Amino acid sequence: MQLGAFSMSLAVKNLLVPKQFYEDLGFSVFVGSLEKNYLIMKNGNALVGLFQGMFPTNILTFDPGWDENAKSLESFDDVRAIQAHLKKRGAKLTSDADENAKGPASIMLTDPDGNVILVDQHV
Repeated sequence: MQLGAFSMSLAVKNLLVPKQFYEDLGFSVFVGSLEKNYLIMKNGNALVGLFQGMFPTNILTFDPGWDENAKSLESFDDVRAIQAHLKKRGAKLTSDADENAKGPASIMLTDPDGNVILVDQHV
């Protein structure tokens, strides 16, 4: 099962503070804007999303169909196939994708330690 590009989505209080912190670590703004209250910061293949006022907690994010440069992949596991696999293995999803739809969709689940995982397909 291929989950796609991985990033951390961090719930931040003041977007400017972590922006500077991650720039000091060698990250640069990849997409997003201060006006939209989010920035995706990139350093090589590492991605960190900074989200002000959008999420209550940090989230582990996977993007099926995308590489770490947000480029569409020719071949990937659709989020609905990932969902079916997880359900077959007994995973409890907190949000499901419409199994009859195609294209963009997402699912969410929580790991045994309470970490939220988002599988967010954009294509």
